Amino acid sequence: MTDNNNTIKTEDFWNPEHIVEKFWNGLAEGKVLGRKCKECGAIEFPPHLACNECGYHETEWIELSGKGTLKSFVFTGILNARLELEDKGVKYVCGEVQLDEGPSINAIILGITKKKGREIEPKLPLRVKPVFFDMGRYTTLFFELDEDSYF
Repeated sequence: MTDNNNTIKTEDFWNPEHIVEKFWNGLAEGKVLGRKCKECGAIEFPPHLACNECGYHETEWIELSGKGTLKSFVFTGILNARLELEDKGVKYVCGEVQLDEGPSINAIILGITKKKGREIEPKLPLRVKPVFFDMGRYTTLFFELDEDSYF
């Protein structure tokens, strides 16, 4: 792109921040990072540079608690299983978690067997807390029931 025969670099009009890198580095440090819209205050998680609520182009980093509410869950079938968890014998479900700060996400909830699933399903919604799970090359965010809140 040029203006008056001067070259304008992409960085001059596009935010070069590596949002994905900062997010993953935060997880490795035990932090859940999101972005907050400077216009409407909506929280973006996973983080985006623009607001999905109002479309405003400026957001800022915030640290989230990582705590939330498990609203529903399902047991996975073999075709969509997380093989790295299956190989370790880790029991889990996929569920909808609404973070305390507002956003709802699909997430892995660790430690739920079929028996435990039958016990807790009638008690939904239930509180969950973050688990920073080391996958070897990176750290990811899973959740587990916040047993102190209920049991």
